[in-house]
This record gives sequence, C-alpha cells and structure tokens, in this order.
Amino acid sequence: MGGVGRGGGQKRGRTQRKHFKQTRENVWKKTRSDSTNNNDNNNGENHQPGWEPFANQNLAFEAYYKEQGIVKEEEWKVFMDVLHKPLPAAFRINSSGQFYEDIRSQLENDFMKTLEFEVADGDEGIPVRPLPWYPNNMAWHSNFSRMQLRKNQSLERFHHFLKQANDIGNITRQEAVSMVPPLFLDVRPEHFVLDMCAAPGSKTFQLLEIIHQSSDSGSLPTGLVIANDVDAQRCNLLIHQTKRMCCANLIVTNHEAQHFPSCNLSKNGLDTSEHGNPDISQLLFDRVLCDVPCSGDGTLRKAPDIWRKWSGGMGNGVHRLQVQIAMRGIALLKVGGRMVYSTCSMNPVENEAVVAEILRRCGGSVELLDVSTELPQLVRRPGIKSWKVRDKGVWLASYKDVSKYRRTAIVPSMFPSGQSFDAETVVPSGLDENMVPPGNDNEMENATNEEEKRESGCDVDSDHVNEQSEILVSPTDALEMEVSDLPLEHCMRIVPHDQNTGAFFIAILQKVSPLPAVSSSTKLKEISTNGNHKLPLKLSDEVPGETNSSEVSLDEEKLPPPVISNVESSDGKTEVGASGLDSHGVVEDENEKEHTQSVNGETDTKKAGGNRRLQNQGKWRGVDPVVFFREDTVLSSIKDFYGISDSFPLNDHLVTRNTDFQSCKRIYYISKSVQDVMKLNFQVGQQLKIISIGLKAFERQTVKEDSSSECMYRISSEGLPLLLPYISKQILCASLADFKHLLQYRSIKFQDFVNPQFGEKASSEIKLGCCIVVLQTEDQSSSKPMDASTIAIGCWRGKSSVSVMVPETDCQELLERLSARLGFEMVPVKEKPTVRRGKKDDAEEKLEKEPVVEEEAIIG
Repeated sequence: MGGVGRGGGQKRGRTQRKHFKQTRENVWKKTRSDSTNNNDNNNGENHQPGWEPFANQNLAFEAYYKEQGIVKEEEWKVFMDVLHKPLPAAFRINSSGQFYEDIRSQLENDFMKTLEFEVADGDEGIPVRPLPWYPNNMAWHSNFSRMQLRKNQSLERFHHFLKQANDIGNITRQEAVSMVPPLFLDVRPEHFVLDMCAAPGSKTFQLLEIIHQSSDSGSLPTGLVIANDVDAQRCNLLIHQTKRMCCANLIVTNHEAQHFPSCNLSKNGLDTSEHGNPDISQLLFDRVLCDVPCSGDGTLRKAPDIWRKWSGGMGNGVHRLQVQIAMRGIALLKVGGRMVYSTCSMNPVENEAVVAEILRRCGGSVELLDVSTELPQLVRRPGIKSWKVRDKGVWLASYKDVSKYRRTAIVPSMFPSGQSFDAETVVPSGLDENMVPPGNDNEMENATNEEEKRESGCDVDSDHVNEQSEILVSPTDALEMEVSDLPLEHCMRIVPHDQNTGAFFIAILQKVSPLPAVSSSTKLKEISTNGNHKLPLKLSDEVPGETNSSEVSLDEEKLPPPVISNVESSDGKTEVGASGLDSHGVVEDENEKEHTQSVNGETDTKKAGGNRRLQNQGKWRGVDPVVFFREDTVLSSIKDFYGISDSFPLNDHLVTRNTDFQSCKRIYYISKSVQDVMKLNFQVGQQLKIISIGLKAFERQTVKEDSSSECMYRISSEGLPLLLPYISKQILCASLADFKHLLQYRSIKFQDFVNPQFGEKASSEIKLGCCIVVLQTEDQSSSKPMDASTIAIGCWRGKSSVSVMVPETDCQELLERLSARLGFEMVPVKEKPTVRRGKKDDAEEKLEKEPVVEEEAIIG
C-alpha cells in the first residue's frame, strides 16, 4: 500500500483532508449561488453554468511571503503582478542533434524577424530571443505563452515548428529556470552523474547533451548519467523523454532517492564471476543533481491551480524528506565532486533551511560554493539568512517557541540556527504551552477555522481575519529573530520579475573530504530525543553484532531495505513527485509503506497471491531482468549481414530484457561505463532496480516465411547514428531526388527510382532485409567515410521495392530540414511528384496493397 492516503484506518492530517475534498473537478464548477446570480442577470433566461478560471489569489500566500521578506516591500506589487501573468514559453536546442546549427539559424534569421510585430499583449521587446545567460544561443525565450501559441493563427507556423522539432527531439520545451541547475554542475564527458529525482526528464536530457557535446566526435563519453525517480509511471515518462537523445550512456532506475543504493562491492559482494568483473568497486558519482520534491509555488505561472492549494504547511511537510534526499546525495558523491540542490519553491524552509542542515551535518566536509561570477547575465539574488516558520497559524522565530506537542512536526533544522533546546517548552508571551491564545476554546476553534479558509484561498470576513491574525501573530513580535551564521548568501534565488521567468532556488555544494564519523550512541540519541525532532541517520554498513567500531562514516551508510512505492500521479503534475508525498506535499505515514523486498534482496513470493506472475530471473518483482546478450550465433549473423567492423565493440556491450535469447525482440547497446555499473550491480546482488538501459540498437523483424531475411534483426533508428560509421554492407547511396521521394512516398519500386542505377543496385546487390539509404550530395561523396554528419535513414529492401522504416513525422521533419539546408522546394507528402508522374501512381498502389514497415515513433 505505497499510495498516499490508501492505508486502511490511517487518519488523515488536516491539510490532507482539506486537499482531498478540493479535487481538480471542483475548481471548475460553479456554485449554485453563482448559477442563480447568472440567471438573474439574464432576465430569467436559461443559462448553462460556464467554465470558471483558476483562482489567482491566496491571502495566506501573500501574508506568508511578505513576512519572510523574500522581496523588498517596494517590489511587492511588481512581484505579484508578474506571478499573475502566464509563463512565457521557453525551449532548448538539442546540441547533439544533427541539425542544431540549422535550427539555431532559422530562429535567428527567420522567426526573430517575422515575429517582430507579433508582440504579446502588455509585453515589450523581441517576441522570440535567445536567453542571454545560456551558452551559444542554444536556449530561447518567447513572449508568447503556450495558450497563445496554440490559439493565435498568426503564430501557427512558429507553433508547428516548435511542436514538430520537440516531437523529433531537435528541441526540448523546458521552463527557463529549470535549465539553470545542470549548467552549474560543470559536467564533463568522463563524469558519473546522478539525477536523483529525474522525471519528467528535461534536466536529464540536458545533462546527456552536455556529456555528449563535450566528448570527442565519433566516440562515446566515458561517463554516464543515472536518472532515478521513485514513481514507476513517471519513470516511463522519463524514458519517453530521454529516448529522443539516443544515448548509450544512460540508466533509468526506480528507487526512493533517499534510499538510493551505493552498490559497495566490499560490503555486499557476491560470487557472480559469470557476469564479468567490473572496473569499479562502488557506485559513487562525480556530479549529483538533487532537484528535490517541493511545494512548487515557484511554478504558479504555469500551474495556476497551486493558488487554491497552497498553504504554509506544505513546505514544512516536505522539509525532512528534502534533507534526507540531499544527505543521501552527499553520501554518494565522490570527494571533490559537486552537487546542486534545487527546488522550484520560494519557501526558505525548503531552501536555505535544508542547505544549512546539510552544512551542519557534514561539518567541514562540504562547502557551499560562491558561483556569483558564473553565468553573469543570469539575474539572481543571494540566499537569505533569517526566516520564520509558520505552524498552525502561528509564527515561530526559534525552535524554543515550538510547543512540545508540535515537536514531531516542527524540527530544529527548519530554523536558521538549527539548534534544539531542552525538553522543557519555552512558550511565547501570552500563549500557553499548547499554543492557545488567551480566550476560551471556541475562540481558538474559530481562529483555526479562519486560518484553514485563508490557507485554501477561501473568502472570509476581512475584519475577522485581521482580528484573528493579530491574536495569532502578535506574540512573536517581541521575539528575537534567529540569523544563520552559515554563508547562505552563496545560495541563489531566481524571482519571477527579474527576467520574466518562474521562481527557483539553487545551491552548489562541493565535497572536500569524506563525511565525518558519527558514533552509534549519537544516532540512537537523535532517534529517541525530544520526540524524534531530529532526522535519524541511516544505519551503518556493518551488520549489528559484527561491528568492532562504535563509529561509522556517513559515507559508509547502509540503507534500510528498499521500499517499492506504488504512488501514482493522478494529474500529471511534477512539483511534488516523490514517495511519501501526495500531490499536495503531505507526508505519507511510514506505516502505509510496503516493503516488497527482503533485506538480502530475495523476492518475497509469499506476498504474491492469485495468478500474478513473478519474474523469476531477476530480483525486482514486475521488472524484466537486464542480462548480457551472449548468443554467438545471432551476433555473428548481425555482424556478417551488416559488415560491422571489428573495431566496434559488441561483446558485453549488448543487453536484453529476455533471458531466452532466441526470442528476444530488442537488443540494447550500452557504453563501457554502463557495462561496468551493470557488472557491479550483478556482483552486489542487483541492488539497482533498472527500468531502462542504453539505446535500442537492433530490433527483431517479423516477416513472412517466404520472404525471410538472412538476419532476423534490423537496425533501429535510435542505433543507426552510432552504428553507421562501422557498417560496410547493406548500404545504398541515393541522389537528392530519390532520397526526397523516399521520404515523401515511403515505398518505391525498384524501377521507379529517378536514378536507374539506384534501383538496379537495390535489386541485385542488396540482400533482402534491412538496409541503410544514405543521402549522397556534393559534400557527401560515396568515398567519404560516414560520420555523425552523414544523413541516412533505415529502410527495408523487399522483393520488389524499398520501404522507409521511419515514422511519418520524422520523414516530414527531415524533409523540412533538407529543404532549408539544400534549398529545394517542399512538396506535401500526399501531392503527386513533379517528375516521373506515372511512376508515382505505382508507388501509391504499392502503399495501398502492402503495409509499410515502420519504426516505432521516437517522440517526447
């Protein structure tokens, strides 16, 4: 029962109950009183209730952030005005794409000029422009919101360009501030990178671009990216997004970030030499991106439903999980490595408070870097050093102000100093230890009810609100505000009105030495003291009863048994997407979590009832195992059929999800770094739950028996760019005319090609089965070696024709790119050709009679 709020008999907190009642459907429905008023205004005529926009005001939100002082008082109106405007569209050009220079040129020389007079209402400046702080004009900003792009007919061509390029993978539509964290990671091609909370995958895609862009042309990076997410459904979204990158250096895993395994061979090594010995003994990382689950109020401009959901308690609810995830990231970081901690929240409890707690726990082992000189054109503000915590309608300036009955919810790390106090509760002047203001119980109940209304954005009587606010807030006025003595000004705050973006928080941490040792007695004390007000540290790697030391390094922590979560995202929102939280940021009770794996990693088959099929080849229930593909007969047939050079490594670089090699449908290619991680994972008992790995290189082709090919596997469109430089057989060089016709009509008979020699070679020299058609231009002669710049598509050589195995959308995009680069006139796919008119009808007849073999669409 991993889902939030599904535990039998578990009580719901006030915040969770409140949000459970306010579903997405209710926000659109008009109340009965609204309908009555509308009928009255229409003189009694029948009036159907219309749709109602999202509420764009929340009094509790304004009061909270005014008190926190995240912007100056004189900026407040501008700040709020920008928050109420739709978020402009932003996107990145895929720098590893084949046509990235053409796309950048089209934006600079075409759309920037043609859209000059299509400035969005109320905005000034260039409607489409590069982001000044992003390197090499590879990221762009539009003054038009997504709604305007969809609805405005004058923007139809630009919208079509964005949609098609995004679907193919030439660009990635991503919020501007979301692009910032990977830039500060300083990733290089040899780095092992961990994205702890990766879904939906735009930052992972960006990281993959960086390691490929900076690597040598024609070779794979020696590093890798592991993209992890707790939600299995969101992992599928992550795979869908990153598949457009066609990368062999990627592993997608499904773990709780705070419990991500380190795969330490010296601690958990098993005798599995059959899989080979890895070159690494522990899974540690040079870079960690820790973009944690948060309340998400920095995304108000693109997710206006947050206005009605927001409450001050949301930040308090995710604080402890954020600390746990961040500390796990630090433990997995190599000495000298860098971690970026980021949120899309403005709340200091989720931002500076977490960073401060990391620095306190790590002592001098971790430094907060000052990167104010990097990306100078990015407008950012320093982190704050003083803030308050709001709980149950009361402002708390220090942990000593927290009632003993609230110390399980409000922890010391939420405050600037991070100090805990004696168990004796120190109560603000005018309040008893239960935080009850002077007066009777009814007055307190009324105050609580009004606070609930304010937090949910409901209208309340303003005089009554002001009266209650004075009662609840006034006691803290006389308290001295805490100020952190840590260099939190090195953190970065991005606010919406500085550069017309969303809000974001970023902190860059560097690990300068191993984490300090913590005694076991200290751990037990932290677990048991003051109502568990400090987060317990994780268990040591030593088995209880076998350790000879009373101290253990935080770098050598062992995780509790992995927790398999079934949390589902009902509305697709990404602001809070980790196990232990619902979509509103409410912390899940630990008793509702289900351990489906035992401590030693064996599957608990007793819990699987009925006819549910369990995977008996791998450790993780419901996930197909990843195994090395070592069927020599099949490998030999693939190498011989395509003439793959011996210089291209295949042995132990091919994996599959099926242990029956004779019937596996897909074969994936992995880099050397991914191979090492996979071998290490076998050695430690498959601690990693791998959802996706590498890129799809070969796919089994199902054809009729009388037309079967010598090779059962065709090259996938994902694997073609990687394999093309090493292939010497099954290659056809086509003229521009024939290449264009193939893209337009998708299947052409041998005798119908413009160049007769092309048809003759296809029928006589190319074997039945998969073949590669290469565009031969003046710059690309047949004698020139093929490389990343070569334009080629996968096709199927049939008995009498050549058919394209690329989705129609990819064909259309490639046609448009070639048209822009080579200067020929575009012809719609269904229009008859201007040359060899009669031959085209034969091709059409072919299309009607025989289905065309198509590659699975690669879209985002």
